[in-house]
Amino acid sequence: MKPKPQSPGPNDRQWMRYLGLGAQFFGSIAIMLGLGWKLDATLAFNSPVLVWVLPLFAIIFNLVKIIIETNKKNR
Repeated sequence: MKPKPQSPGPNDRQWMRYLGLGAQFFGSIAIMLGLGWKLDATLAFNSPVLVWVLPLFAIIFNLVKIIIETNKKNR
């Protein structure tokens, strides 16, 4: 006799939310890194200022967003 398949519970797809947050985190860093690289070349800075500053802002913004998203009570 085959076991009856279980119906998906509310926490079965919880990992997809965290996977999306991680992809957004690394994707935004990559986009800001590329944007900083292009803007540094366009603005002709002597040192790579925007390559460091823009990804740093993306990291700070995303960490705050991840903390807010994971601390929601009714999820």
